[in-house]
Amino acid sequence: MTPAAALRLGRVSNLPTVWTNAITGVALAGVSPWHWATVPAALGLSLSYVGGMYLNDAFDRAVDARERPSRPIPSGAAEANTVFAAGFALLLGGVAMLLAAACGFGVSAEWAVLAGLALGGAVLAYNWHHKGNPLSPLWMGACRVLAYVSAGLAATAVLPAPLLAAAAVSLCYLIGLTYIAKQETLGRVGNLWPLLFLAAPLAYGAWLAEAATDWLVLLALAGWIGVALALLRRRRPGDIPRAVVSLIAGIALLDAMFLAIAGWTGAVPLALGCFAATLALQRCVSGT
Repeated sequence: MTPAAALRLGRVSNLPTVWTNAITGVALAGVSPWHWATVPAALGLSLSYVGGMYLNDAFDRAVDARERPSRPIPSGAAEANTVFAAGFALLLGGVAMLLAAACGFGVSAEWAVLAGLALGGAVLAYNWHHKGNPLSPLWMGACRVLAYVSAGLAATAVLPAPLLAAAAVSLCYLIGLTYIAKQETLGRVGNLWPLLFLAAPLAYGAWLAEAATDWLVLLALAGWIGVALALLRRRRPGDIPRAVVSLIAGIALLDAMFLAIAGWTGAVPLALGCFAATLALQRCVSGT
């Protein structure tokens, strides 16, 4: 497997959105996101994400051979067995890093490990059966929910309500995003009602926003969702994939909103930087 194929398989351009998940999970757990143990927590989620992306290509190799023959496995740039092995190894590595993070935060590691295993299980379940599965957007959303939960449980033994609420809002956003992604190879979007899930973060933000920073980040998120939806409405060739990667990058904006509303304004610029980094990296490595 070449380094270029490894990067494409892992969709590494989207990793900054995983880092903001870790930062947000720790912060909403009531712990400073500047604690050094946030780094292994972010690394653990990153390994789980890349492992999930590897398994996605490994399980979808037959479909990709028909619909996207340029992907690493059907093009011959990577062997399916190698990708499977790497994917499972990365998932286990993610659990190990969450264990290290919990030790660093000084909390009991058992819940963080269980959350990491649940995350790995959700990733595996999604990749094993997502083609033609009407519940696959829910499964994908569950993976991101468990990312917040895993980071939170690495930092504290009891998850506070703000973290659980943010995870639920993120679930709605991911359902809308994943529904669009499922139409990527069709070049069109069918029923539009699942896109209403994308409004949940905006309603949540409008309900809780107070400070100017809260509103500025909320408006940025609303504007970015509007940009993605405009691409769907235009429906020129390539617009649906562009909408998908735009909404993936928007996860970092969503986390910036969560951080702002929770009072962690010092971490908002970091989340915004991750948003910009995702957009820049997606120009080099495809986000889908």
